Amino acid sequence: MAHDDFWPECGWAALQRDSQGLLHPTDDYLRLFLQREELAPVAESCDSERALHAALLAQPQMEVSAERLARLKDGDARDNYAVFLRFRQRLLAAGSLQAAYRGLFTGDTPVDIPPLFVDLLAQAIVRGLIEKTAETPGEEPGEEPVGVDVFEARAGELLFRAQRVSVHEGRVLAGDRETLDLLHRTAGLGELGRLLMQAQMPPKALDVAVLAPDTAARYWTSAATGHHPLLLDLSHEITQDVGHGLQFTLKNARSGLPALARVLERWVLQLLGVAVHITPVPRIDDEHWRWHVGLDVDSTALLNDLYRGAEVSAERQRRLISLFRLDFADPADMRPDVAGRPVYLGLAHDSDGVLRCKPQNLLGNLPLRQPS
Repeated sequence: MAHDDFWPECGWAALQRDSQGLLHPTDDYLRLFLQREELAPVAESCDSERALHAALLAQPQMEVSAERLARLKDGDARDNYAVFLRFRQRLLAAGSLQAAYRGLFTGDTPVDIPPLFVDLLAQAIVRGLIEKTAETPGEEPGEEPVGVDVFEARAGELLFRAQRVSVHEGRVLAGDRETLDLLHRTAGLGELGRLLMQAQMPPKALDVAVLAPDTAARYWTSAATGHHPLLLDLSHEITQDVGHGLQFTLKNARSGLPALARVLERWVLQLLGVAVHITPVPRIDDEHWRWHVGLDVDSTALLNDLYRGAEVSAERQRRLISLFRLDFADPADMRPDVAGRPVYLGLAHDSDGVLRCKPQNLLGNLPLRQPS
């Protein structure tokens, strides 16, 4: 069963999709940005702002002169429209969301759109990557969509939504930061919960569920309304105590790490045109370690230090959530000096327990062969 109604905020349903999976902007897609609170008129909006907004809703690709923008009385409104117009220009010039996103991080032009817009681009791209069809790598030939894997959907969120990471009963769990912070303030009871907390009468603490086959239905219904309450287990292994001082370790069959690896494989293939295989690994046992890429700021710094042989504190090592081994399907796609060697990826949270994955790091930092 396909779940077409989740992640509505990214505008995936309003995009045109071609046979290669590229996402092309449409007028309806641009209208979604115009309807956001940053651009929608408010009671204090001047007549010029209201007229501009109405004109753009009618013709989202219409030219807007600097003179017309200057007529807006509110400075924040002028700035917001300028950002939107710059974003629109990038999209239309690139032709696809993938090309626009890639251009932000592989060209010489500095990133000049807000992080929110960057994340919405990434979310729409990931939405297309997890829509399994006959062309999806690893799928059997066929003509009909075969649905979306719930673990891939939840793991895909790491590419565009910050996560809070904690360890509970030996398991590494990631939860949507915005959702968890809201639940912490309201105990999941909305305005009533906020008032109770203010009155120092906290309600019973919430038991936030971990994604599993029996909670999958909850994921789809929550995501469709813009909520992200389920935790993702990012543990490699599970250690169980059987008593009498005995323990045994099992591979975690419900880990979200393999699903994240699959999403990253498709991300590299679609944005760089290079086929890779990515496998979660608990450690790097490689005397000939040649190349690595951090998927966030903290893992980048940690891998750099480990590669140089610098001393790394135990506290910093504990921030490392996982490592991955990336292998190119065709070594000829790599730089000749590292061809055939694996690339190691790192994923870590910061000192506050927050994971901010930066999938754009894979676009500019993989050892790709340069065109001759």
